[in-house]
Amino acid sequence: MQQILSLFGNVTEITWQMPVMWLIGGILIYLGIVRKMEPALLIPMGFGAILVNLPLSGAVTQVDKVTGETETGVLDLLFGAGVANELFPLLLFIGIGAMIDFTPLLSNPKMMLFGAAAQFGIFFTLSMACLFGFDLTDAASIAIIGAADGPTSIFVANYFQSQYVGPIIVAAYSYMALVPIVQPPVIKMITTRKERLIRMPYSQRPVSKTTRILFPIFITMIAGIIAPKSVALVGFLMFGNLIRECGVLGSLSETAQNVLANLITLMLGLTVAAKMQASLFLQWKTLLILGLGLVAFVFDTAGGVLYSHAAAAVLFAKLLNLFLPKGKKVNPMIGAAGISAFPMSARVVNRLGLDEDPENFLLMHAVGANVSGQIASVIAGGLILTLVPMFS
Repeated sequence: MQQILSLFGNVTEITWQMPVMWLIGGILIYLGIVRKMEPALLIPMGFGAILVNLPLSGAVTQVDKVTGETETGVLDLLFGAGVANELFPLLLFIGIGAMIDFTPLLSNPKMMLFGAAAQFGIFFTLSMACLFGFDLTDAASIAIIGAADGPTSIFVANYFQSQYVGPIIVAAYSYMALVPIVQPPVIKMITTRKERLIRMPYSQRPVSKTTRILFPIFITMIAGIIAPKSVALVGFLMFGNLIRECGVLGSLSETAQNVLANLITLMLGLTVAAKMQASLFLQWKTLLILGLGLVAFVFDTAGGVLYSHAAAAVLFAKLLNLFLPKGKKVNPMIGAAGISAFPMSARVVNRLGLDEDPENFLLMHAVGANVSGQIASVIAGGLILTLVPMFS
């Protein structure tokens, strides 16, 4: 009888917070399976959230009550080996870089402006987080959520050793997955139907192989000069793209796009769950982080859309459109694709254009803005890494 009680004695260790985290984990799994929102990440993240919130879970570090010895959990071990030192996010950037085709951007370089404008929400949310009492480094980590760039969020949060790594990562990837839900109402709210009906004919100019090879090299050098702290982020992203474009590493490019990216995404999903223990996650500041992350995401979308009206303000863009030929006007929805969520945001913009006009194909313009957003978000992360320590 004593042995039976000992066997099931772990039940008494269950706290009310644990079932709450099981529910959160179940929701993440549901979103991944049923809603098909970033399943490669949300399913392992959701399962990991359940795994680390079982009483005295061996998946995370525990102190043995009998011997007093510390038993290192496998997820904490993986977190230290792959996330705390930013290794997993950087390796993932190689895979992402190998997936991206920068041809639409190189064919129409002005799309880079939309990627830059769509980072407005990051700096706005940094200010808001500071007003809510977050430490400057924590505020900077929270602000990156607005870029909808999971790897950069992980990199910055770990660089600053933020105590809110778990909520920040969950928010960043959740909003990436929720792009098709969050962006359309924001876009419609700040644009008129007439503006959404603007057609932008696309004619892709030929881009030489030499240009495609030199582009990632030059971007890395320029970013390194402007924001030295971004070199690791930009460099790994651009190295992945160089593998794609060089033409002599086809098998490595395929491996980076599929095997490497999928494996690292899987490991990231499970590993970040180490920071989703109830004691760390269920705090009022967690809800505040999720709310601020949404604010950053909405303002990034709005910032991108507003920028597509003009370089400085909406009124200037509308004035500019009055003087542009009919076939040269800018559809403001393109700016919303300037966030880092590639290629989901470009698809959302294209679908909204088709909803308004079945013959209005904005995909290639949106892709150009989308890939520029990937570059801009990484550089923005590097700027934050460089500037924040100067003021903290």
